[in-house]
Amino acid sequence: MKIFKPTNIILTLTLLGLSITSCEKLVDVDVPNNQITTEIVFQDTQTANAVMAGLYAGIRDNSILAGDKLGPHLGVYTDDLDFYGQTATNGILELYQNQQTDTNSLIYSNWASTYQQIFVANAILEGVQSSTSLPSSDRNRLRGEALFLRSILFFYLQQLFGDIPYPITTNYQVNTTLYKIPSHEVLEKLKSDIQESIGLLNDSYNNQERIFVNRKTAQLLLAKVYMVQNRWSDAESLLTDIVQSPLYSFENDLSKVFLKSGSHILWQLKPKNPGDATKEATTYYFTGAAPDRYNLTANLVAAFSSADQRKQKWMATVTVGANTWYRSDKYKNRTSNTTEYSVIFRLEEVYLLLAEDLAKQNKITQALPYVNATRLRAGIGALSNTISQSTLLNEIQLENRREFFTETGHRFFDLKRAGQLQSLSSVKGNWKTYHQLWPLPQKELQLNPNLKPQNPGY
Repeated sequence: MKIFKPTNIILTLTLLGLSITSCEKLVDVDVPNNQITTEIVFQDTQTANAVMAGLYAGIRDNSILAGDKLGPHLGVYTDDLDFYGQTATNGILELYQNQQTDTNSLIYSNWASTYQQIFVANAILEGVQSSTSLPSSDRNRLRGEALFLRSILFFYLQQLFGDIPYPITTNYQVNTTLYKIPSHEVLEKLKSDIQESIGLLNDSYNNQERIFVNRKTAQLLLAKVYMVQNRWSDAESLLTDIVQSPLYSFENDLSKVFLKSGSHILWQLKPKNPGDATKEATTYYFTGAAPDRYNLTANLVAAFSSADQRKQKWMATVTVGANTWYRSDKYKNRTSNTTEYSVIFRLEEVYLLLAEDLAKQNKITQALPYVNATRLRAGIGALSNTISQSTLLNEIQLENRREFFTETGHRFFDLKRAGQLQSLSSVKGNWKTYHQLWPLPQKELQLNPNLKPQNPGY
């Protein structure tokens, strides 16, 4: 496993922005004039906050949570997106064709960049732990945020790769010889880490724009872990607590769902520079000609009835001659953006997870209001309380697809949680059962043979 090699961590801060730089600079060298050692960084709340802001920026720019990563990569991997870049050489075409191998460069990039951010989270955890002067409230908050951010990255890696290494230190000698941890043990470690994060964080946000996580964000992540573990009552308790929080209210206007000011947003990532578009706004955009990268599949478009307002509000049509394509149009501002950030968690996900959780427990009447909320907002009518459990679960799966297309790989994770990934074989000719996991990158297996064996099928 490729882990960077510091023995005495140097957290490089730019003099202007006091934000973290690339991990390649986290090496054992003399301290330049524009660098601050961890001992100094974590004695001061302001500089410690700057390093934490740098981790958020790294996740936004260079992890699987970035707006141009999981959404398009898993959209083409499943049945939500077609891909038109037939000459692409970065591995996306092979994902679209479900013909990826362990040398796929895009899979490696997702793995390496995400472990890079995990490394930074571990450096923060070590710095906070060793600090002797940070106020206890700041120590708790910083540790809680770092634990959450490390945990969400581990969670998505576990969902994509299964058994994975779980580094919790910056020690190079330890990290380069790590063994994989079985997938179910990863979930147990995540449960413990997220529970600690919940205990350290407050409900109140550190920033009114909700660009830093709070306790409720951590509760949602823990609920997602519990859902994967089929721990329905535990997940129900967490999700119900979020729904009942006065911090959040359901957004009834479809045109406002992706505005940064919404009280339905739990957590979002701010674009790098003032006026920048979100990565989602630019990734899916095309007009005036055939798509050069991504368009919504006919299979996805057919999942919407003509009455569903999301088809009108969140999709755009592009017609060239006799051909009509659909593109995702959830984020509208591609220039001079002042109103949109990249939404990671929103209340609608809490609603639909809670509906699924309650339906799994055969609490049909209790589940219906949560799935009907997004349906009624979209103008497609409520489900009847005479519905069967199996039909309700199928409807919730469909509603997840209609609500969250092109958002952080929802389709893949929702199908996987439901045990329905194999249904993709009916629309994806090369889909195989073993495609529920990606291959471990060959480069990593060569660097650290302890990561063997390779995932089945590869």
